[in-house]
Order: sequence, then C-alpha cells, then structure tokens
Amino acid sequence: MIEKKKIRVLLVEDDEDDYILTKYIFDEFKDTGYELDWTMSYDDALKDMIATAHDIYLVDYRLGANNGLDLLQKAISGGCHSPIILLTGQGDKEVDYLAMKAGAADYLVKGEFEAPLLVWAIRYSLRQAQSMERLLHEALHDSLTGLPNRTKFSEILADALKKAKRKSSARFAVLFLDLDRFKVINDSLGHLIGDKLLVESSKRLSGCLRPYDVVARFGGDEFVIFISDAESESLILEIGDRIQREISAPFKIDGHEIFSSASIGVTLYDEDYNLPEDIIRDADSAMYQAKTEGKARCKLFQKSMHVSNVNLLQVENDLRRAIEKQEFEVYYQPIIDLETRQITEFESLIRWQHPQNGITSPCEFIPLAEETGLIIPIGRWVLEESCRQIKIWEENLLSENPLSISVNLSAKQLMNSEVIQNLKEIIRITGIKPHRLKLEITESMIMDNAELALQILSDLCDLGVRISSDDFGTGYSSLSYIHKFPFHRLKIDRSFISKMDIDEKSEEIVRTIILLAKNLGMDTVAEGIETEAQLQRLCELGCDFGQGFLFSRPLPVEEIENLMRNEISKIENLQWCSMKNLQTLELQNLQ
Repeated sequence: MIEKKKIRVLLVEDDEDDYILTKYIFDEFKDTGYELDWTMSYDDALKDMIATAHDIYLVDYRLGANNGLDLLQKAISGGCHSPIILLTGQGDKEVDYLAMKAGAADYLVKGEFEAPLLVWAIRYSLRQAQSMERLLHEALHDSLTGLPNRTKFSEILADALKKAKRKSSARFAVLFLDLDRFKVINDSLGHLIGDKLLVESSKRLSGCLRPYDVVARFGGDEFVIFISDAESESLILEIGDRIQREISAPFKIDGHEIFSSASIGVTLYDEDYNLPEDIIRDADSAMYQAKTEGKARCKLFQKSMHVSNVNLLQVENDLRRAIEKQEFEVYYQPIIDLETRQITEFESLIRWQHPQNGITSPCEFIPLAEETGLIIPIGRWVLEESCRQIKIWEENLLSENPLSISVNLSAKQLMNSEVIQNLKEIIRITGIKPHRLKLEITESMIMDNAELALQILSDLCDLGVRISSDDFGTGYSSLSYIHKFPFHRLKIDRSFISKMDIDEKSEEIVRTIILLAKNLGMDTVAEGIETEAQLQRLCELGCDFGQGFLFSRPLPVEEIENLMRNEISKIENLQWCSMKNLQTLELQNLQ
C-alpha cells in the first residue's frame, strides 16, 4: 500500500505558548495527513516561503519587531507559491482586510478557531491554490501544444535580460520561427490537420534544443525559442540549421505526407536591449527578411532591418492618411487593336501623389498595402474610379469604338468575401456594361487556394465580367490550370516580348501562347511592346492586342483625353481625305 504524502505546514509564531496551543489542535487530527513545523525567526520563515519548502503557511500577524503582513508581502513578491493563512488577534479587522488584499489565502482569529475550522481553512486554501495554479498554467501555456505562450516567454526573456544586465558575460539569443506555407496546408487539408502539424512541429522543435533552452508558441504558425549560454553566432546558426533539417523532414499525419519548412530570424543579446519586446521585434524582422529572400532559411538580425521596418511603418501611416485624403490617382495605358491600330481599351494603374515624395510608383507601396490589408479599400477605389472614367469617355464620344477597362485584382481582393457584392455595386453605380470590365488575375494568386478561386472566378463570369490571365507563362503550372479556370484572355508577359528580337526561344513561347489562346477561343494581349520590330512580329504571329511604350506610357486622365482627341482628328482627316479623293474621282469620270 502506497503511503499518502503528508501535507507540510509551517507555523510562523514568536510566542511558544501559541505554538503549543496550535500543536495541540493539530494533534487532534494528526491521522488526517498533516505535519506541523514551527519557526520563531522572521528571516528563516522568509527564506522557507520564497523557496516554497512547505505546502501551506500559518503566519502570526505580530512577530516582535516585525509583522506577518510584511512577511506575507515579501514572500509573495519573492515567488512563494504556497497558500498563506494569516493569524490575527481580536479587533484586527483592518489587518484582515489588508491581508486578503495582499494575497493571503485566508485569515483566522486566534482563540476563536478549533480543529474542524482550522482543517477546513487549510483544505480550502490548498484547493484554491491548486485551482489558481491550474489557471495560471493555462494562462501561461498554449492549449494546443502545451508549450509556454507569448506571455510566459516574455517573462522568461525579461528575467534573462535582468541577469544579463547584472552579469556582463551573460549571452543569450532569441529565434523567431514561422512555418512556411502553413496557410496553404491549413486551407487545403483542413484545420484539424493544421493543428496536428503544429503539435508535431512543436515536438520536433523541443527535440532540437538543450534541456535549459525554451521553445514557446507565439501564435498561429509562429514559434519563439530562447537559447541560453549563446556562446557564439556559429552555435546559434548551427541550432538554426538543425531546426531546418528537422522541420523539412516529411510529416505523416492521418495518411497525408506533408512537407514544410521554416523561416527563422535570430537576435543575439547585446547591452543596447532593455525590453523583451525589442528583442522579439528584431528577431521577427530577421524572420521576415528570411521569407523575403526565399523562405526555408535562417537570418541574423542586422540593424539595417530595423531602419527598413521603421520606414515601412512610416509608409503604412502615410498610406492610411492617403486613403482619407484621396491622394491616389489612376493613370491609364492604352491597349491597341493590332489589326486596326486603334485604342480599344485601357489598363488602369494606380499612382500615389505623395505630399512630400511626389508621384510614387505602385511597386513602392502595393506590397505593403497587400500585407496590411489596405489593398481592399484602395483596390475598390481603383475599380470604381476606372469604371466611372471609362463610362465618362464613352458618353463624351472620345472614341470611335466602345471602350473597355482592364483592372488588376490583388490576391486579397479576389479572396475577399465581399468581392462579388462590391463589383455588383460598382457596376450599378457607374453604369458600365459588365463585359467592358476586364479583371486581370495572376496565376500565383489563385494556385494557393484553387477551388475557392475557381468558385469566385465563376461567380465573376456570371456577372458578365471578363477575366484575363496576367503575366501568362511565368507561373509554375500554366498549362495545367488554363483549361480549369474561366479565362477570356491571355496576357503575354513582357519578359518574353522584350527578348523576341534576340532569343528564338522567347519568340517560340510567344507563338505557342498565341496559338494556344486561339485554339481555346481566347484573345491575346502582348505587354511591354517597345520597338517596331516587336510590333511587326506580333502582328505576323496573329496577336490580337498590344500595349507598351511604343504606343504610350501610362498617362493621367487629361493627357489620355488629348491622346484620344488627336486619334479622332487623325481618323476624321483620313475620312475627309478619302471622301475628297472619291469626289474628285467621280468628277473625273463624269468629265
């Protein structure tokens, strides 16, 4: 039979008579599993309580020159986890209140309690302590993986910082890790598989570390690792490589073989750090740099990364202000019918009229807008403004032909739950005919969640909107996906057009794309036409439309209107000349 462990109780009491009285009470229930110790020393009691050497403490309020309330407060602030019951005298109700406020588990009035009440108070306090301990553990640990969470990790890091400040030779490092492509796995295989992948990843990470290192789940698919005694940069990078190897090995989960990798950012402690969040921030910055450079790698933080992040934050703030102050402008690049050489449509391209930096190219702010979600309101504004403008040009008869507008749609816009409703509203407000609106989608946008993308594109087609595959031929699965999605047009990437004059393979690729589109009933647009030779060859190959600097660079509304007026004047002059020549010929025949 296993002997039940006794509950160890320490009485802190400077009056021996009170100790004897308390011992007598304990003797009444000595068979119930309690073991009473006694100390008269304030200092010894404090050491014992900070070490949590006993399961529960009974502390007399009056301890000679000291008092039990002060001892209670110092013990709790020192890390005592066991419950403390304060023993007070009659008339000390104010002390009782202060004791409970300071963290006492309970209070008893000496001379007014007997064995049953004392047993109840001890058991109640212990149950409360166990409940609090459980709640504290839940508050500081991730429920899925059982790892310490962000709050606990910050506490560990704060303690390490304090020690490092006291001991100059102390060295540690923080690794910030993000599982690459986790969202794709989660969305395609389901959240249950995603959760199991996180659990298995946490086990592998723990197995890569020494017993005194700590791995925590920071949130989502992000983990943070504390490496103590980080003797050198090479040691940390070696640990990073070990983690990469473990995470890159295939996971077998519920019959699925899953391949993953990790982007890791590393911060090494130096004396300039004062706050845990600054260390984590810099490790996070290094991790994003690793992702930018191609994922599945480990990057050491450099101070230039922080400068870059500060600049990005400034751009983000400026972007938010730009939306409110309407600092954006749409430029339009003509798309030419290569048979008639007339403007039939435009591609809309956003520009930012920055109050300090002037005209800002989209490549400088669109990636950040994507990351922050600001692309949703910005993209909606571009769509509405473009449709409104094309309708104005149609009504003002600035073109002999009906005009269409091509608008780039970002991944976040396409996957936004309100994309269909937003487009319906824009079509209603602007009055544009749906088939005059062409949405340009890049292949990489839709392959991460192909099934959802197919449903959304089909819904867009049901509205009457036309879909273009932008930058066709540059993705990794063009031929396998082109028949699956409802595209009306292929846009040939400028990288092929620019090399047509000097690279036979590029010309053959262009020829193949044009032939493929014709066989599938789609039309083609060549991007980036800059020379007459390129234009001539594209016409010979049967390309339908083209755009590029040979015709016009992207222009603001006023300059586009001048361009169209000039085109109309040229056409009218040609028509007048033709009519004049015809009249002259008829007159000659009559004579």
